[in-house]
Amino acid sequence: MSIPNTRELKRRPTHPGEMLREDFMPDYGLTVAGLAEAAGVSRQSVNELLRGRRAISPEMALRLSRLFRNSPEFWLNAQRAVDLWDAAQTIKGDMVRIKPLRVA
Repeated sequence: MSIPNTRELKRRPTHPGEMLREDFMPDYGLTVAGLAEAAGVSRQSVNELLRGRRAISPEMALRLSRLFRNSPEFWLNAQRAVDLWDAAQTIKGDMVRIKPLRVA
């Protein structure tokens, strides 16, 4: 049995880059350069992610999960929440016109 989540979120979910910047980096004493080196990516990639201008890719989710000993799903689910919220805001007007189908 599943319970549908029909409640609309009023605010944009926290971007995973903000989570990194505010929660993970200070706890581990990481700088942008330190995080980039530890994850094996460029400083530009990390900087864009921290500023919310880049999404978490599956590859980055794997890198971060290894680095911080959590799951790649943690990072991808956080990104998915942001992506779905952004998409819902974009097509909000169209959603009203779509009528759910019923089984015949």
